[in-house]
Amino acid sequence: MTWKKESKTVAIGLAIFAGLYHLPVGTARFDGAVHEALALTRWYAREHVLLCLVPAFFIAGAISVFVSQTAVMKYLGAGARRIVSYSVASVAGTVLAVCSCTVLPLFAGIYGMGAGIGPATAFLYSGPAVNALAIILTARVLGTDIGLARAIGAIVFSIVIGLLMQLIFRNDKRESQLTAAAMPDEESRPLHQTGLTMIGMVVVLIFANWGSGGTGIFATIFNFKWWLAGAGGLGLFSTLVAWYGLRWWKPLVVVAAGTAAGLWPGGPVAVFSTVSVVFAWAIASEKGELSDWFDASWGFGKQILPLLLAGVLVAGLLLGRPDQEGLIPSQWIANLVGGNSFGANLFAAVSGAFMYFATLTEVPILEGLLGAGMGKGPALTLLLAGPAVSLPSILVLRTIMGGKKTAVFISLVVALSSVTGFVFGTLS
Repeated sequence: MTWKKESKTVAIGLAIFAGLYHLPVGTARFDGAVHEALALTRWYAREHVLLCLVPAFFIAGAISVFVSQTAVMKYLGAGARRIVSYSVASVAGTVLAVCSCTVLPLFAGIYGMGAGIGPATAFLYSGPAVNALAIILTARVLGTDIGLARAIGAIVFSIVIGLLMQLIFRNDKRESQLTAAAMPDEESRPLHQTGLTMIGMVVVLIFANWGSGGTGIFATIFNFKWWLAGAGGLGLFSTLVAWYGLRWWKPLVVVAAGTAAGLWPGGPVAVFSTVSVVFAWAIASEKGELSDWFDASWGFGKQILPLLLAGVLVAGLLLGRPDQEGLIPSQWIANLVGGNSFGANLFAAVSGAFMYFATLTEVPILEGLLGAGMGKGPALTLLLAGPAVSLPSILVLRTIMGGKKTAVFISLVVALSSVTGFVFGTLS
């Protein structure tokens, strides 16, 4: 062993040891931050893994197995007509209205099937950013001007970011290969069969996660969310039995297991968890496409979930939860985003890109920051950058499309959000 060969390992080991040796255990700030990190991770595991990520993993697996590569390349491929590809990407994201973490398995699915970097990243941004309920809540709580600016900015951003990503990486090896590739042969299964199967899963994802915020039709839907999610599940079972060879008695087993779980304390989440596990068994124990579907979904779960949980843990340690503090005092952030300087907007964009916002939670957080002196420009900047990306999503994106493309995507989100917020704040 030579010192030169092992010096890097020794340096890393010494740095880790020094960090552990000097951990400020026992101080209120550090102990509180550790508590917040664990509390945020527990909340994320309870509220998002089961209801958001599990359906998203199944959808991503279905995309990679059931959706023909022909359809993906026709509508989202590098060589597709831009007006078609970007319209499909932005509309799909608007319909799903998921958070920055839940959209990742779906992005991985279409990207792995041959979607171009431009349409794929347009979908990646629009999924969490173009959320009708969040925009309505923003307008009602924070003001019509901020709500309208958020709606316009998010829709425009999804297209502009996609176009810029496509332009920047036009000579990328992957994009060149996709553009030059011959269109694959059409699949034998009719498009309506695959479409109805996907719709069933999307309905489950949307209504299982329908929040209580909102009035009128939104409140009515919330009261019947589980009935609507159940209808989506029954529709899914119908397509699987009719067209994919799922044995007819397996849906009965899934329903019976969910009914039994409903008799025990735990509520809808316990039922949903039980149904998910038994459903996974139902398709994994089949052969052919259904077994491949489970394998693909399981693969996405192994790739994405550990990084997401690690990212949430770090985000909680640094920034805490809403109304709670991590290692970084919330007053520091409030002071740095006061007024409407470009520096305040840039800081809002960068901090928003690393913070984790669950769907709709950004509105009450910003309401508190505005009350503490935050400017309207930085508020809009945070709304455009925060829900679209987060530290957990950055860690996962790097494994899906590489560090360079991830860095460019995050940089575009930060830059566009900062400029837009600064202009909005100046004109307000």
